Amino acid sequence: MLTKISKSFHWEMAHRLPFHTGGCRNIHGHSYALTVEITGEPDANGMVLDYFDLVTIVEPFIKEIDHSFLCDRSDAVVKDFLLANGFKTVFVDFPTTAENIATWFFERLSTNFMQYKNIRELRISVSETERTTAEVSGEIRIAPFDKRVFEHQAHMLE
Repeated sequence: MLTKISKSFHWEMAHRLPFHTGGCRNIHGHSYALTVEITGEPDANGMVLDYFDLVTIVEPFIKEIDHSFLCDRSDAVVKDFLLANGFKTVFVDFPTTAENIATWFFERLSTNFMQYKNIRELRISVSETERTTAEVSGEIRIAPFDKRVFEHQAHMLE
């Protein structure tokens, strides 16, 4: 039976959207919330994944961006300022919309969940405010066989 579990995480981060014609063009920050939901088959103990393991996977990504400026590399004005002044900055190759941040988390986290053969789906929800949320979801692909291990074990098939 497929079962869903989720855990929420919070961090503070600044960004700007240089293409925006309104207030989001300016440097500003949010109290972000991330909800990670995974769907899979529970193990013999009834767990899809231990919440401790979920925190162990997600928390390093949160620490990386907490109290930082998330900066699109193409934003030369802000990029140069941040580099010149030594502020905590994480550079990315996309406009820092909630939708793109959710996709970024999905791509980064899904790789970490591939090792768990019972986990099938991942849903990422990123909230910039109490009233705005972006969500990305999809299947977790099984990690491919390591060809070297397979070739090494090929003699066992003879």
